[in-house]
Amino acid sequence: MILSLFRKNSATDAVYGVYNAIVAQSRQPVFYAQWGVPDTVTGRFDMISLHMALAFRRMRGTESTRQFSQAVFDLFFKDMDRSLREMGVGDLGVPKRIQKMGNLFFGLLAAINEAMDRNDREALAGVLSRNLFEGADLEHARILADYMFEQDQTLADQQPADISAGNITFGPAA
Repeated sequence: MILSLFRKNSATDAVYGVYNAIVAQSRQPVFYAQWGVPDTVTGRFDMISLHMALAFRRMRGTESTRQFSQAVFDLFFKDMDRSLREMGVGDLGVPKRIQKMGNLFFGLLAAINEAMDRNDREALAGVLSRNLFEGADLEHARILADYMFEQDQTLADQQPADISAGNITFGPAA
């Protein structure tokens, strides 16, 4: 933990730009008001995770895009750390929660990639149902799966170099 104080800050303006776009997209009211995503701390974490997964899918491939994705990931969890502390989680509890959140994120990322790489909307809906809706609400999970495939295509049309420069654009959530 103390060593992180001496680690080089990898959060450039481009990293902040991409992360802020991910957070803004994940806060679209349609997710919570119409598609049934719980408007809770966990639900909001899940929506940021989904959009991070989409961005990471687009950025996978080269070493430079992996480094950029790592910087976005680091900023994400630095922000989660700050948020937990603001909510009153004690210093001893934060690292455990961050580790659990990291494990959840990587599990979700792997499951999303597997389903999307197979172009399997029903499998993706199942992943979303289990992770966001506690195994219920397959109807909303299917809507969200369709949205994710649409966003995946929107991001596929964007150059990784543009994204690494801080310019990522998601399509509408409707």
